[in-house]
Amino acid sequence: MINVLKLKGAIVEKGTTQQAVADAIGIDRSTFYRKMKNGGDFSIEEAKKIAKEVPLTNFEAVEIFFGEEVAKTLLFSTEKNQLAHS
Repeated sequence: MINVLKLKGAIVEKGTTQQAVADAIGIDRSTFYRKMKNGGDFSIEEAKKIAKEVPLTNFEAVEIFFGEEVAKTLLFSTEKNQLAHS
């Protein structure tokens, strides 16, 4: 299940609409709204398209689609790797 509130917030913050995102990813508006209402039952391809359309940073996309703990773990791993290669 995705973080629907964060996704809705990102959509508004980036100046777009759920309708525009639905159109851009190629699904009907009612299908998009239903998926949002049901906890964000999006396919991986739809999630990629949403991340590109909104647009979301890699961290935002991971945080929204995989959860905050996964995002923090990935961020920590990335920073650790960057320090090791400095």
